[in-house]
Amino acid sequence: MKVKKIRGHKRIWNDIERWKKANLYLDIEKLKHSERDYVKIWIHPFSSISLTNSQYPEPKGETKKRILNGLFDIYECWEKQLNQLNKPYYLKIWLYTPRFSKSQVVCSITNSINLYKNTFSIPENVKTFKPNSVGVAESRIKNYKWEHRVDEEFLDNTEIGQPEDFKTVNDYYENKKWFEAKLKKSHRKTEYKKPIANITEFYAFKLGDVWLGEK
Repeated sequence: MKVKKIRGHKRIWNDIERWKKANLYLDIEKLKHSERDYVKIWIHPFSSISLTNSQYPEPKGETKKRILNGLFDIYECWEKQLNQLNKPYYLKIWLYTPRFSKSQVVCSITNSINLYKNTFSIPENVKTFKPNSVGVAESRIKNYKWEHRVDEEFLDNTEIGQPEDFKTVNDYYENKKWFEAKLKKSHRKTEYKKPIANITEFYAFKLGDVWLGEK
């Protein structure tokens, strides 16, 4: 897959500032109802879905630094608001590497406080977080405690589908070919003794690491 060149850095930096300011404050009444909230890096072009055989590189340098500082600002603003509830809460930064653009701030309260507890698998070989592993904002990173988790892509045996699910038989066989090739790659498999909505096997493919950060 080709990598596109990023242009217009000043425009992107302005977008980062607007994104940060738009997400600094929680809608507390909405949170009380939904019991969870999150903010992803909704900044073009990093949040865009490519419709061509190409993709944008991950943020780096000054752009990455500004996004990371934005995540810290959002976290710390949310922390102050959540503390005013005088109730337990879950609040963390999910820092992905190398898929930095997938990073986000996540929170939950009351009945959903443990909702994200098992979102990520604990790796067999737990790493120690090194601030320079993300290359920027080292002084702020050191103010947080970081837990190592695995960034994975999840598939199951139903991904292959049935011929009638596709427009043409060729489309079905192309998907079948892709699925079989995918399973040849290193992955973690879970088998269910009792099917769950026709799912008998679950596959997890490692994409990188996730660091769960909290103050």
